[in-house]
Amino acid sequence: MKKSFAPTYGVKTLSVLALSIGLTACGNGSWWSNDKEPTLNAEQIRKAIPGRVQERTSWAKDIYDITEQLGIPQTKENVCTIVAVVDQESNFHADPEVPGLGQKAVKEVQDRLDEKFKDKLGDKIGGTIAGYFQEVLKTQPSPEDNYLSQMSRVRTERQLDELYREIFAYMAKHYHVSALTGTAKLLGQDISEKMNPITTLGSMQVLVTYAKDNKRQSGNMADLRTDMYSQYGGLYYGIHRLMMYEADYDKPIYRFADYNSGRYSSRNAAFQSMLNKVSGSDLALDGDLLLYTKDGSPLATKSSSERELLKAFSTNDVILTPNQIRADLKKEKDIDFEKTVTYRAVTKLYQEKTGKEPFYAIMPEVVISGPKLSRDYNTNWFASRVNGRYQTCMSRIKHLKI
Repeated sequence: MKKSFAPTYGVKTLSVLALSIGLTACGNGSWWSNDKEPTLNAEQIRKAIPGRVQERTSWAKDIYDITEQLGIPQTKENVCTIVAVVDQESNFHADPEVPGLGQKAVKEVQDRLDEKFKDKLGDKIGGTIAGYFQEVLKTQPSPEDNYLSQMSRVRTERQLDELYREIFAYMAKHYHVSALTGTAKLLGQDISEKMNPITTLGSMQVLVTYAKDNKRQSGNMADLRTDMYSQYGGLYYGIHRLMMYEADYDKPIYRFADYNSGRYSSRNAAFQSMLNKVSGSDLALDGDLLLYTKDGSPLATKSSSERELLKAFSTNDVILTPNQIRADLKKEKDIDFEKTVTYRAVTKLYQEKTGKEPFYAIMPEVVISGPKLSRDYNTNWFASRVNGRYQTCMSRIKHLKI
């Protein structure tokens, strides 16, 4: 597959205007490939799932039905892409047990409760509600078997999630909030969702906010969470997040990296790397070109990548306004970023200065941490582990006649 990048405006230097660039990527890791590959049926998908998995037939049927619903061809590559991520995230358990989850949850509550409430609700209201939350944990529903004790015994995310929702429901019902401006609304409507620490759910560990934006059925947030803990729901949202975006990756490992560190992070990390060569900078290759709030909205503050773009374009006589660059960077989570003048200008400058072909993707450098992990990892670790499972899956079904 050959892509042409030739902007028709905004670039002053003749050398950049005259430069003809092509980015090569085979695209076989993308489900919308035009390759006329044969597809697997549910029984053949069952054979792609590791033999140790219970209910392989049920999992295979759900994968087939979901890919059919989403319009994703059931090629060997696509099926093994899905199987590898499910196996990595949960070993094909709809609600997997997390070793030591109860004790980790208790420690998190004891060490960071006040900080988290203040961070979400502000110092005054957050501190007040955090104190009440601690009291509820120690005294309800009874001093003999309080919520803190129940928390220490949970073994799965669903158990912990449901316990948090029970605690917040109790608070909303019993907490006297009339003296605190605005707190009644928070407690009565969204404090459970705002403060619930279980944010990634199900067999493919999908952010609940992603599922909310791509809901497959009506219902409230509690209904959505319940659906995500089901075998079908967990698969649906995971497959949707993994496969439902176009990218010209020539290897599936970059899609696995994106699954961990964010959509198009592999492509954007390559963009940052080329920008480093153009500008002589040392940007972190994290795949984020802008700074974001916790809800995913771009901050007005310029990121290091944005500042380096401004300097690089000024130095190399590329005429683009700061507003145009910002508008282009806002497309960084989309395939259309590749069509922007900013993206095309950087790839052209890279080829002009290095004499090398621009490259489409590299491994993002992102650290993974969280209470569910025994230690910090990075995206390369995750993607490599998933890729190993992918290769094993492909070997498992290579002789299937389809």
